[in-house]
Amino acid sequence: MQDILIVVDMQNDFIDGSLGTAEAVGIVPRVAEKIRSFPGAVLFTRDTHEPDYLNTQEGRKLPVVHCVKGRPGWEIREELAALCKTEPIDKPTFGSVRLGELLLAMDREEPIASVTLIGLCTDICVISNALLVKAFLPEVPVIVDAACCAGVTPESHKNALAAMKMCQIAVENE
Repeated sequence: MQDILIVVDMQNDFIDGSLGTAEAVGIVPRVAEKIRSFPGAVLFTRDTHEPDYLNTQEGRKLPVVHCVKGRPGWEIREELAALCKTEPIDKPTFGSVRLGELLLAMDREEPIASVTLIGLCTDICVISNALLVKAFLPEVPVIVDAACCAGVTPESHKNALAAMKMCQIAVENE
């Protein structure tokens, strides 16, 4: 049995770039420590947009250019990228079907005991991917480490944690 850690979108634009927050900056050391101490496989996701982002549905609803492929804001935070042993999973939207498919394949090779998610933003991409993992692997415990997540606002972070608990996702370190 294997445990999986998913590091969601720990990218410059979400930490201290165009959509950054003080809370996001504050979790970086805890995220680095969690990655270093995690006993299983670690996967990273990377929010990935094209230069025409503002013309997409997401871009019209969130008109802040961010995470454009190849630009500095798209990159995983330097100290965390140094801990990344596999190519990040690029995702064009909040949740990643590719991540779900990869986890299914990994589970076939060696059963997954648990999936833990950390990263940004609790209320958008973390919750989307946690629910996606729950849909792909309904019998595998899904865990979110709240101390290693930050939301768009502290209030929306708390709301997302409460919503995940209602969907049988374990929330640790609130």
